[in-house]
This record gives sequence, structure tokens and C-alpha cells, in this order.
Amino acid sequence: MIRRVGLRIVLAFALALALASYALPQESAPKSQTQTEENPMTGWKWANFLILAAGIGYLIGKSVPPLFRKQSEEITAALAEAAKIKHEAGLYAAGVEARLKNLEREIESLRQSAHAETAAEGARLRAETEHHLQRIREQSAQEIALMTRGAKDELRKYAAQLAVGLAAERISSRMNPALQEDLVNGFMGDLERRAASRAN
Repeated sequence: MIRRVGLRIVLAFALALALASYALPQESAPKSQTQTEENPMTGWKWANFLILAAGIGYLIGKSVPPLFRKQSEEITAALAEAAKIKHEAGLYAAGVEARLKNLEREIESLRQSAHAETAAEGARLRAETEHHLQRIREQSAQEIALMTRGAKDELRKYAAQLAVGLAAERISSRMNPALQEDLVNGFMGDLERRAASRAN
């Protein structure tokens, strides 16, 4: 549309120039100085030129203001769109900046919570390790006590067996037939006395 209107203006201007050159008085051969009358066609040419110039001026006046108005509206719309885009970009930049500030706060919060969790986990692991070590110590002490008791029992049994063996060796070394007979007679007499006491 703008190109068409511009083309019309250029064509009208070119046509006006062409007609103006035709309408202007042409130089003719030199007239005699005695001839002072003007050609009556020259007035019509000027009138024709003025009508043509007025028509072209009317066409230009009719076509150019809407063209300028349209261009002005397009420029105004482009400026409004640019202002809107600038405003939206400002809002977006402010949002991004706010997010960055929030992101820094979130990173610091995550760092602190991770530090606290690490410290708590370390304390928990230390407590758990100490608990396990205490249980191992207690179990070791119980096992040592059981082993000590078992060793003492084994030592007592061995000592008893050794004492019985030594006593048996001594008795067998001292035992003779007369002593055996005295022991049997004493045992029998003891039984008879017990039987008699029970009968009474």
C-alpha cells in the first residue's frame, strides 16, 4: 500500500514536470520590435498549467497525509511494541535476578543443612561405633571369664585326679594282705554294730 501511494506521487510529480515544461511559454523566433502583442494561447497555457498543478497538488494532498499518518501509526505501534518488549524484558530480568538471589540463598541453605547432616551422621556413627566397641568389650570380658572359669574347673579336676591317683598309689604301696584283712574285719564289725543298734 505504501509503495503504491509512493509510486503514485512520483508518477504525478513526473507528469506535472512534463506538463509544466509544455505549458510554460516556449521561445520562438525573434519577433520584430514593432510587434508587442502577446499570443492569446499563452494565457490558456498558463490556465491549463494552473489547473494541472492544482489537480496534482490535490492528489498529492489527498495521498500523502494518509501515507504519513499510516507511517506515523506504524512507528507509534513499533515504539509501543518496543516499550512493551522492553518492559517484559525488564520483568524477566528482575525475575531472573530474584531467582538468582533465591538460588544463592537455597545453595547456602543446602550447604548448611548438608554440613549439619554430615555432623549429625558423624556423631551417630561415632556413637554407634562406641556402642559396638562396648559390646565387643563386654563379650570379650564374658568370654575371658568363661574361659578362666573353665580353665579353673579343668585345673581342679586335674588336681583332684592327680590327688586321687597319688592317694591310690600310696594306698596300694602300703597295702598288704594283713592290712586288707584288718580293714575287711573292721568294716564287717562296723556293719554288725549298726545292724544290732537298729534291731534294738
